[in-house]
Amino acid sequence: MSGLPVSLALSLCLTLVLECGFFFLTGKRHKKDLLLVILVNVLTNPIVVLSYWLAAHYTLWNRNLIKVFLELFAVLTEACYYKKYGQEFRHPLWFSIAANAFSFGIGVVVQQFL
Repeated sequence: MSGLPVSLALSLCLTLVLECGFFFLTGKRHKKDLLLVILVNVLTNPIVVLSYWLAAHYTLWNRNLIKVFLELFAVLTEACYYKKYGQEFRHPLWFSIAANAFSFGIGVVVQQFL
């Protein structure tokens, strides 16, 4: 197995580990909120990774602009779910921004070693 399926699987696994870790680092402990973090990332991460892969391979669009647009999509989508269904998310948009920045930043560092 190689290419896109591996990229999708690795990205999702790394994102889940990092964003769940971020959840606990911020002092959150509510089990339903942890499940929500997992579910929203299962929803958004494959869409973002696949959309980036397709746009990067089949268009001439600037890759950094693609990343910004897709990360914005993920942040806003996740924040909406945190606001609507979360128990402990007092500032769901800020949590979403911080969690995504945390996982994106570490992902960039990890990619340097692959």
